[in-house]
Amino acid sequence: MTHEFIIIGAGQAGIAMSQKLKKESISHLVVDNNEKIGASWRSRYNSLVLFTPRNYSSLPGLPMDGRPEGYPTKDEMANYLKKYVKHFQLPISLDVKVLKLEKEQNQFLLHTSNGLYKSRNVIVATGAFQKPFIPISQDRDEIQQIHSSSYKDPIDINGHNILVVGGGNSGAQIATELAETKNVTISISHKLKFLPLEKFGRSIFYWLDRLHLLHAGIDTKRGRIFKKRKDPIFGYDLKKLIQKDSIKIRPRLEKISGKKVLFSDGSSLAIDSIIWSTGFKPSYEWISIEGAINSKGAPIHQRGISPCENLYFIGLPWQFQRGSSLVCGVGLDAEFLTQYILNNRLI
Repeated sequence: MTHEFIIIGAGQAGIAMSQKLKKESISHLVVDNNEKIGASWRSRYNSLVLFTPRNYSSLPGLPMDGRPEGYPTKDEMANYLKKYVKHFQLPISLDVKVLKLEKEQNQFLLHTSNGLYKSRNVIVATGAFQKPFIPISQDRDEIQQIHSSSYKDPIDINGHNILVVGGGNSGAQIATELAETKNVTISISHKLKFLPLEKFGRSIFYWLDRLHLLHAGIDTKRGRIFKKRKDPIFGYDLKKLIQKDSIKIRPRLEKISGKKVLFSDGSSLAIDSIIWSTGFKPSYEWISIEGAINSKGAPIHQRGISPCENLYFIGLPWQFQRGSSLVCGVGLDAEFLTQYILNNRLI
């Protein structure tokens, strides 16, 4: 069977796109390699709480349950996505892994764990968090080393002296949690910038929205300035622990030698475990279409529209604005792509 549209990925980006297409009566199917909706959220560390409040953690057409100004847990987010799919009765096939995407003439071929799918249009919605990135090759025999995407709970971390590498929000939350029971050092390559979760009784995201920063496009001066800046740490928990010397700060990690790590300032430290909170890198090796992916392995696109005809992307970091890879902003990109599709659709 040939579908008009297939969306690859049933995370927040994929189901937001599906909701928009269904609203316009555009026939489509969503495929996802997980067995349940929201699986990627449930796999995150146990204590994860979003720094976006519920009223900025909802997809188009269905607000999250609970106090709008409250902050949802990762399981609450997973339950919400499941509810969203059921509420809009979105056409999703789970446990279908796309192994290879090709294009022959005007038709896409999706080689999957469930056989061959064919479609005239494909929307790739596999998300911003794909392949864990670890910048230093290391000998794993001496110390425990895990990426933040595999971290679950402090009880699983060996020893007492822990190094968290990376200055993003996940690293900040993990370091703060570990500091309750362990001796924690955080290694960063840039100065940390902190923003409050709330200001004058309102979420900081409310103010970013009011200042037209949250959804400022990369074609605007505000958007270009915002994109150049490192992401801030939301909340002051880590800052307070650093000020109390409960968490130590070290510069960029340069080398691992046995149970000792060496930093860019020449200092060293003996540690038992490393948590790599160093982000992710693209993983599009399965897309075998000329002109779709650049030499760095990232999609070639303009606002999610590929130069490869009838191929689209959604949920990419800074696809067009700061919120493109966040729940609060992906709906805007889904709306843009839907309108583009309607305007260029061949009936």
